[in-house]
Amino acid sequence: MALTSTIYTFDIQLADMDRGVYETLDVRAAQHPSETAESLVTRVLAYCCEYTEGIGFSNGISTPDDPAIFVRDLTGRLRVWVDVGAPDAPRMHRASKAADRVAVYTHKDPRQLLGQWAGERIHKAAGIELLGIDRPLLTALVAKLERRMAFSLTITERHLYVAIGEDMIDGVLTRHEVAS
Repeated sequence: MALTSTIYTFDIQLADMDRGVYETLDVRAAQHPSETAESLVTRVLAYCCEYTEGIGFSNGISTPDDPAIFVRDLTGRLRVWVDVGAPDAPRMHRASKAADRVAVYTHKDPRQLLGQWAGERIHKAAGIELLGIDRPLLTALVAKLERRMAFSLTITERHLYVAIGEDMIDGVLTRHEVAS
């Protein structure tokens, strides 16, 4: 019998001071059996950090050539490609050709990812935004992960503040330079 995905529902009060985005989000994210909790939480945080009109999740592993998160304009053209984790160099090359902007949110060690990309052919590599999420923030959020969750997320100067009930968890979103 094949394992099925687990659906998580997040009610999120988003206040992104850096971009002037203030929204109430109802996010449903499917966690494939092969996906770690850290990856799921990173994907949800990336969705919030990138939130804008036209954003959506791909269909996951059933569409391996699509980004984890995308932003499309009204014509359907891919504007932003967002990956999560540790995508390989050929995937980043393809992403940079397909979208105006590429961002990678990683819960892995960004230095290892940069090492894997070093010397590889990646179209417009210097334009890729590699964003590392603090491990303590991810660990704390994973410990609180439930199938239905409500929290508020405030983003200011790339610092994430997550309030879940009475608890406040915070961490930095660190940008890493990608060599061209």
